[in-house]
Amino acid sequence: MTNYKNIQKIVIAFLCFTSTFLFGQVQEKSEVYKTIISKDSLLFNIGFNTCDISQFENLLSNNLEFLHDKDGISDKNEFLYNIKNGLCSSPNKYQSRRELIKNSTEIYPLYKNDTIYGAIQNGAHRFYETKVGKEEHFASSAKFSNIWLLKNGQWKLNKSLSFDHQTRFDISNATSIFDNDKEIEKWLKSINIPALGIGVINNGQLQQVKVFGELDKGKAAPYNTIFNVASLAKPVTAMVALKLISSGKWDLDEPIFKYWTDPDVANDQRSKALTTRHILSQQSGFPNWRYLNKSNKLTFQFSPGTKYQYSGEGFEYLRRALESKFKKSLNELATELIFEPLSMKDTQYIWNSNVDETRFSKGFDNQGNPYKTIKNKTPNGADDLLTTIEDYGKFLVSVMNGYGISEKVFNDMTTHQVESSKGKHFGLGFEIYDFKDGQYALSHGGADKGAQTIIFIFPKTKNGLIIFTNVDDGYKVYEKLLIHYLGSKGKEVITIETSK
Repeated sequence: MTNYKNIQKIVIAFLCFTSTFLFGQVQEKSEVYKTIISKDSLLFNIGFNTCDISQFENLLSNNLEFLHDKDGISDKNEFLYNIKNGLCSSPNKYQSRRELIKNSTEIYPLYKNDTIYGAIQNGAHRFYETKVGKEEHFASSAKFSNIWLLKNGQWKLNKSLSFDHQTRFDISNATSIFDNDKEIEKWLKSINIPALGIGVINNGQLQQVKVFGELDKGKAAPYNTIFNVASLAKPVTAMVALKLISSGKWDLDEPIFKYWTDPDVANDQRSKALTTRHILSQQSGFPNWRYLNKSNKLTFQFSPGTKYQYSGEGFEYLRRALESKFKKSLNELATELIFEPLSMKDTQYIWNSNVDETRFSKGFDNQGNPYKTIKNKTPNGADDLLTTIEDYGKFLVSVMNGYGISEKVFNDMTTHQVESSKGKHFGLGFEIYDFKDGQYALSHGGADKGAQTIIFIFPKTKNGLIIFTNVDDGYKVYEKLLIHYLGSKGKEVITIETSK
């Protein structure tokens, strides 16, 4: 992440490089000064302060580089995405106002062959926040250096450096927040997150477990809080199958109609082709859930193995096949193969007397209203796994180390089986992110009413991150946590996810 000293070096280097091409600071009455101040006013007084995105779209160069001493480097697309989905996502609930500090502005024109081609704008500004039902208050101040270029008669902001941020409490400052538990608690309250669980894996070991927030008003969430992690059930179901495949008790590429055929597709010949590989790589051909069909019946939407489509039904189909062959429930199979060997004492697919309800984090909507807890008595291979940060961390450590699976199966699991979206691929049970330096991550998320969860593990470096929340919009913590804990890899994940 770009820091203050690095930005200072960039500013100094740029000024030194251009010193032979620029003249002295211009006076406030000059046309150049008036023009740049006019552009600044359009960008901030109208664009920033009123969330008029069109001003940014018109005034930012397509080659924009925005360097921030807290949040790193962004291009135009990332900058616009962050404005739309952050600052301006809910203007009725939150507003930010920028104020240019009087007498701080300096304008230096840039010339080549006596023709002006740009200008450097230095200055300082303050930012104020207004939250619904509360008065405006000071948030932060910063210095900035902007490089404006003049092309075809149009002034465009080409490079912007924002540095020396001073603030009482800046929730964008990931390092200061996430190194201070009290500040994290404040942050969570400010964005209405009831409970947050974080697990950090370093060098192949679960190094850190942190849980913040409350289970109920006045009742702190303990470190061993039990979360419903939604679709993070799928990687566990996948590993049950992969362990059975490694031991020769199940076949990755054998059609599974021998063990189970759903009555809804019994007359469809495509059911005879469906394999475990198709299901684990999200190529089953099924919709996510059958209730999304008007008929409420399961149907094939394409032939298995021909393309990607995320499906919970596929994992439920696999569960029924496994249970049919082994005459045990999925919960029993997972207990034998994963939960007991790894001492995952708080993890299971079903509700029974083993679940300590006093530690369970019920789900909430984004208005703070609790959802009714559904207590499954039958395992779901795709959804509703109950677990803790510590337990799921143990599971992920075993995955990245290939515990209990053969080398061939591990290679199949981490090999691109099908392209998913945004240049990503699905392996077996996990989505695969490929990074510029040759590293890769296995990832999966979960999203249900009152649950937003996500995990990343890096098999080559043996590092990983676990994030659990218990609210509909819990995903809004992801970006800052990814940047803080995964650094440049976190930034790259965000770049991938915000790409068109």
